[in-house]
Amino acid sequence: MPPKRKVPRKSGRNRPTGQKRKGAATKSGEAGITRRLQDLVERIDVVLPEVAARVAALEHLLLDLKLCTPGDLRSAREFVRIQEE
Repeated sequence: MPPKRKVPRKSGRNRPTGQKRKGAATKSGEAGITRRLQDLVERIDVVLPEVAARVAALEHLLLDLKLCTPGDLRSAREFVRIQEE
């Protein structure tokens, strides 16, 4: 009969690790969401002035080429304001 194999023992005792509190996980999740929101705000702050300048340039071209009247632009802006509400 072959000799039995010895199972190597782990050094030290197996100690149960402390369970994470749900509150701690929630806080770290909130921190991640807050960081992502801050990144989005920064991106919007960079892009928004450029978009506004392009819209103004398009309005200027529309008026120069007489494709619309200033009244048309005013009514279009009013329409957008109504849609935002």
